[in-house]
Amino acid sequence: MLKNYIKIAWAVLKRRKFFTFISLFGISFTLMVLMVVTSLFDHAFGPQMPERQTERLLFVNMMREQGEQGYSSSGPPSYYFLDRYVKKLQTPEKVSINSVFTTVNSYVNNQKLTLDLKHTDRAFWEILDFEFLEGRAFTQQEVANASHVAVINQNTRQKYFGDAPAIGQRIEVNQVKYTVVGVVKDVPVLRLNSYSDVWVPITLRRNEFLNDRLRGSFFAIIQARKPGDLPKIKEEYARMMTQVEIKNPKDVSTLYSFPDTILETFARTTLGGRGENSNVGYFYTLLALAAFLFMLLPTINLVNINISRIMERSSEIGVRKAFGASSKVIIGQFVVENVFLTLIGGLLGLAFSLGVMHLINNSGVIAYADLGLNVRVFAWGLLLCLVFGLISGVYPAYKMSRLHAVEALRGGSK
Repeated sequence: MLKNYIKIAWAVLKRRKFFTFISLFGISFTLMVLMVVTSLFDHAFGPQMPERQTERLLFVNMMREQGEQGYSSSGPPSYYFLDRYVKKLQTPEKVSINSVFTTVNSYVNNQKLTLDLKHTDRAFWEILDFEFLEGRAFTQQEVANASHVAVINQNTRQKYFGDAPAIGQRIEVNQVKYTVVGVVKDVPVLRLNSYSDVWVPITLRRNEFLNDRLRGSFFAIIQARKPGDLPKIKEEYARMMTQVEIKNPKDVSTLYSFPDTILETFARTTLGGRGENSNVGYFYTLLALAAFLFMLLPTINLVNINISRIMERSSEIGVRKAFGASSKVIIGQFVVENVFLTLIGGLLGLAFSLGVMHLINNSGVIAYADLGLNVRVFAWGLLLCLVFGLISGVYPAYKMSRLHAVEALRGGSK
């Protein structure tokens, strides 16, 4: 029976080419946009290299100081706070401190290069899964000695050395020379906790270590032993925050800082999450609402087109009902036909989305973007196709299935 339904659906699509074109365009365009957005979301928040084990990672990116009169200010925490308090937590497996990346200048063949530079410790390379194309990360001894060594990304290697090996070569950044010890695959700028063009030892900023302010320009990455330890780390972190010494109690009465997942960090920053609530649930609600509203208009248009197309087949419905076909059978037929149409539109949308992702990757709009349709994105795209098909097909099918046989044979005008 399913095979016959598909044959009928194909014949109907070929019979009214204009309606078919309008339907396929609406479906494919809508799904293309949704799949591209889903890919961007996955690219920013999903388990991607080098932050592959996101289920075990927490990030400390913000410190907020609040005064008695309601005054508050926020920014990245200081090395002092992270080293004295966060690194001494007992529950995590490892804690890494790294700097906010800064933009620096370099020159190659009298041409100016603008690069992003990040200072990291050794644990940074042990926690994150960078893909090394050449060499290695700098060692603990090199960090302790504040050695002028650097790991660069493949784009920087290409600009400096072309296709030649980079290991052992020298680069000059802000008039400081570094020896290249490793080359890693480009990290997209959307991965703010790991992204950079050049990574150097954190001890080269040792002059900032003695500053006992609680705010500065550093981040922390916390790795749990297992995913189930994340709530325990958050609990220990909350206890630790009650013990932090406030240097200027006249101006600052309360401190707020939280270890968050990547998504929690984004939600807290953009939506202003307070306390333990990072507003992730609210963020998901906004995303779902935006997706619903975006799909609503093409769905309504597709429903109207389906009603028009089904009305033309009212005499067919009347004959089938006269020979005993139930409303359930008729609804099933039209839903199958609409899902079939939607899947064709989904395949077109898949092809279009691959083209758009390729354009984004090559445009440089998002530095080092590598958008693609992995299993998660493809699964969401398939789910959207099915939802789209069911929503736009059930109502018209139900409406026509309720017609009496005589009314349907007369054209279903009522």
